[in-house]
Amino acid sequence: MTVRPIRTDGDYQSALKRAAALFGQNSPKDRDELDVLQAVIERWERSRHPVEAATPAEAIKFRMAQEGLSQRDLIPYLGSKSRVSEILNGQRQPTVDQIRALHQHLGIPVTSLIGTSRHEPAAGPSSTSLAAEGKLRRLGVMKGKENLAGFLSRSKASAPAIAMLRKTRTERTNAKTDMAALEAWCAAVLVRAEKITIKKTEISDPEQAARRLAQLSPLPDWQDQLVAALHRMGIILVILEHLPGTFLDGAAMRRGDGIPVIALTLRHDRLDNFWFTLLHEFAHVVCHLSTDRQVILDDLDVASSEAIEAEADSFARNALIPPAMWKGIDKDSSTEEVLEAAQKAGVHPAIAAGRWRFQHSDYRRFSKLIGRGEVKSALMSA
Repeated sequence: MTVRPIRTDGDYQSALKRAAALFGQNSPKDRDELDVLQAVIERWERSRHPVEAATPAEAIKFRMAQEGLSQRDLIPYLGSKSRVSEILNGQRQPTVDQIRALHQHLGIPVTSLIGTSRHEPAAGPSSTSLAAEGKLRRLGVMKGKENLAGFLSRSKASAPAIAMLRKTRTERTNAKTDMAALEAWCAAVLVRAEKITIKKTEISDPEQAARRLAQLSPLPDWQDQLVAALHRMGIILVILEHLPGTFLDGAAMRRGDGIPVIALTLRHDRLDNFWFTLLHEFAHVVCHLSTDRQVILDDLDVASSEAIEAEADSFARNALIPPAMWKGIDKDSSTEEVLEAAQKAGVHPAIAAGRWRFQHSDYRRFSKLIGRGEVKSALMSA
């Protein structure tokens, strides 16, 4: 077997003819010659007609087509609607944080997202951190002459959860998050939690305890009953709106003495979202917090493949409305049937309406039942 390099178009044509003659031959010698010949032909073709690598925009569009995603689905990973459009149109290259988020959440290869163009430097935390600092001062959490760095240093000294935040944060955090602002929010939560005196206790039956919490939702004074019930379980509830540069629904963490804390931002001021987020974080407290994982952060608009997030989602759904009580509720169910499921489960109608909307991705229906604007007014006045 003698296969010569291809140096001219004539050599190329001869190689093609020889390859055609070898197709279908079964002898080992012929198959070996065909393999070598194909490699030589491919090398010549690449040198004459190089294949351009897919651009980051093309790689993202390919994955969108595979998964049936819309541009709106990319907002948690890329930013605003206009930023998504700019990246998909090739007008802007994804930043390092955006590449990391697309790779982590959508499985797009990093090499496909880097491309050949120069990328923006990662956005510095200065503007959002300064805004977060101003908000913390207004909330009375930071001392008069203290800056954000000093506040974080003071907090980390007494709160192991803050010191471990960068190491232990989970997938369910937004690509746009400013880590300094995120750490500051967690520190502010723990500063608030330190002021509450509570006894450590063990929850013997987490599922039953979660069901008892869910069944407080239809009570007229649910906000007071909820705080008291959590305290009896040895859990502190802190309500603290998210800071500029952070995108959070809630978090589960441990105080310095090991007391668990559930923190909620109420950024979606709806009863259905509030109760699901609360029970999701409750699941993290009873199932997932440990010495090695002292803080879990959740932006529930961001999808996650982590097992603990799937477990917390399932725990919350079942605690709010057990599967047997939701059985038979489908896309064609009437308003009466959905409300009946809530009544059977002993929960607020907003919870059943919100579950149906999420399950069927239909956010036009039951819009008057989800308790929009009813959470902040209840909890902030409590």
